[in-house]
Amino acid sequence: MANHKSALKRIRNSETKRLRNKYQHKTTRNAIKKLREADKKEAETLFPSVVSMIDRLAKRNIIHNNKAANLKSKLAKYVAAL
Repeated sequence: MANHKSALKRIRNSETKRLRNKYQHKTTRNAIKKLREADKKEAETLFPSVVSMIDRLAKRNIIHNNKAANLKSKLAKYVAAL
């Protein structure tokens, strides 16, 4: 158990951030699944918002920059091939 006030605060902050990151990551994964299940027209409208979500995760270090780039590339190829 933590002995310092600052350590207790760090534990609280870490838990709050962990839950927020988990929520954002799960929401993005669901959006990607929805994009992959959509037809051409719907996928083209969803694509910019999904890319934006992926960029946001990368910017906040929830996912790695290269993973974000790979996801965006694969989704762009997928939408173009529909």
